[in-house]
Amino acid sequence: MKRSPGTRLCATAAIGALSLSLLTACSDGAKDAGDAKGPASSAASGGSTTASDAKALPTAELEKLLLAQGEVKGYKVTSGDDTLPASKSVVKTDKEACAPLAYAMSGLAPGDTESHASNTLTEDNASAAATKSPGDISQSDLEGAFKVKLTFVGLSSYEGDGAEKAFKSVSDGVAACSGGFGVTAQGEKQKITKVAPEQGARSGDESVAFTVDSDVDGDGTATFHTQVVRKGNTVASFYTVDFASLTSTGKSSAVPAAVVAAQVAKLK
Repeated sequence: MKRSPGTRLCATAAIGALSLSLLTACSDGAKDAGDAKGPASSAASGGSTTASDAKALPTAELEKLLLAQGEVKGYKVTSGDDTLPASKSVVKTDKEACAPLAYAMSGLAPGDTESHASNTLTEDNASAAATKSPGDISQSDLEGAFKVKLTFVGLSSYEGDGAEKAFKSVSDGVAACSGGFGVTAQGEKQKITKVAPEQGARSGDESVAFTVDSDVDGDGTATFHTQVVRKGNTVASFYTVDFASLTSTGKSSAVPAAVVAAQVAKLK
C-alpha cells in the first residue's frame, strides 16, 4: 500500500484517539503484517512474592509511582487522559477470557480492583513542522512530524493474591485468545485476528509479552506489542503504538525496554 500524505496526516491526527481504534480512521496506512514472531515469554524473573495479607495501594499512590517527566531520557510524559479510556465500562470483548488482554492494551487494570492509574510516554521527536506556518511546511517536515511512538502505561494494585490472579488472567488469555477476538472500545469496534506470545524483557516477579494482529477494515492487518509485569501486588501494563512503523511495515515497534525497566524500578 502507498503511504500517502493523507495517510500520514490522518495518523498524526489520530494520536488523540483510543489506541485500539487508531487504525479504523487510518486504514489505508497499514499493510499486511504477516505472522508475529518470537518465543513465548510468560516467564518469571523471580519467585512469587505477593503475600496473602497484601493491601492494595490507593489510586493516589499509584499516580505517584507512574513515570514522571525526566525519569526516562528521550521521552515526554503526559497524563494519558486524552488517549486512554477512563474505565472498563467502555471496553467490551466478545470473549470473557480476552477481556484482560484488552484492558492491558488500554492502560486499565486487568484484574478485579478499583485501584489503577495510567499515563502516556511519547518518544521525543522535535519536528520542524511545529515551528513553521502551514505554507512553509515541507514534505520532509511532514515525515518528521509523523514519526510518533507512544507507549501507554497502566498500573493497578490488588488485595491479597489479586495481583497474581490478574497476571494469570493475562498469561492464560494469550493462549485462550490465540485465534483472536472482537473488542469495542469507546464505541469503536475492532477485530483482533491473532494473539501470540513473544519474548519480552524479563522484569519484576512475573512478566509476559504478546502481540496482537488487528484487522484494518479488511485491508490487511497491523501488529501491536504489549507487555505485562507483576511486582509484588502491583501489575504494570505497557502497550506501544509506532505510527511510522505501522504505515511502512504494518507492525508497531516493540515495547521500549528502557520504559519497562524504569517503571518497574519505581514499584514497591
